[in-house]
Amino acid sequence: MAYKILFGFKGRKNMKEIGEQLKMARESIGVSVEEVAEDLKVKPTQVENIEAGNSEAFDDVFYLKYFIRDYAKYLGLNKEDLVDEFNEYLFDYTSKLSLDDIKMATKEKSKEKKNVKAVKSPYTVDHRKKIPVIPILVYGIVVILVLVVIYFALTLRDDDDFAEGTVVTESE
Repeated sequence: MAYKILFGFKGRKNMKEIGEQLKMARESIGVSVEEVAEDLKVKPTQVENIEAGNSEAFDDVFYLKYFIRDYAKYLGLNKEDLVDEFNEYLFDYTSKLSLDDIKMATKEKSKEKKNVKAVKSPYTVDHRKKIPVIPILVYGIVVILVLVVIYFALTLRDDDDFAEGTVVTESE
């Protein structure tokens, strides 16, 4: 949602021009939307949306930029020129954003992140077990104290044998 506020292009003229240029190039070489989608490994609706200048259909501005680049390259167009046009369009649009809009979009994005629980893949989960340092220290201190108490108890008990007046003699 924050992306759409911040980058909600709503089909501005320049974006439509980029889409029309891509569509005209595709039609001139006789390639269908389905063929483009299959070759670029995207959905046909994404191709249709880009050709219509409907950038709102894309959640990520970077994905949109790379899609334009790849699509232009696929059609044999100068990909740098189209990416530059897109960058200029993006710069023109974002330079007109007020600070209040940016702050609101940032707040909404942070709310969305808080509400979404992170999905952990078995391939990205850190399997290292954390060592519980504080409990280990507490148990270690307790064990040392118990050993010290046992030592002193045994030492005092051995000293008690002599305190009772027991005489130890050597026998031959």
